[in-house]
Amino acid sequence: MKNKWKTGFFLLLGLIVIIVIILLSLIMIPADEKGKIQQTVPNNKNVSFEVMSNKADLNVLINQYIKKEAADSPIEYSIQLQDEVELYGTLPFFSQEVDLKLTFVPEALDNGDLVLKQKSISVGSLPLPVSYVLKFIKENYKLPKGVEIQPNDKIVHVNMQQLKLKSDVKIKVKRFDLIKDDIAFTILVSVE
Repeated sequence: MKNKWKTGFFLLLGLIVIIVIILLSLIMIPADEKGKIQQTVPNNKNVSFEVMSNKADLNVLINQYIKKEAADSPIEYSIQLQDEVELYGTLPFFSQEVDLKLTFVPEALDNGDLVLKQKSISVGSLPLPVSYVLKFIKENYKLPKGVEIQPNDKIVHVNMQQLKLKSDVKIKVKRFDLIKDDIAFTILVSVE
């Protein structure tokens, strides 16, 4: 009889040890990784979003930006996006002001900048050399930071990442097709 109690005790002890080992191993095995939320660290210091727009909304935004950035400019001007980029302004000519209209063909660059190539110019009804008028605009109009006029090449280069925005956001032009009204930007938000 002594042997039966001893055998039963060791069987029960063995069963308890096996159950404890199984429970401990189940507790120690990591959970399924699919349900776990992964915190990914971006390779660079920015997160990007693509934003689509249209000419009407962009006209409002551009002119509001110009109004704030060039508030102390002695000459007012505005931009209209039609099938091309049109700049309207006035030039002082003796004691009169002469209407100015410049038309540009936009081109989105691979680096996210925008280049405006001079297409036509009208100053009242007087034809003037394009490089002369662009040089005059460069010297007399207060342009936002990041907008550079190159009179000899007859282009306006808009360095999108240098534009001053309220937050630490940078913008890159992805597509800028005014005829199809297909305008897309990549917004870069700093994650530092």
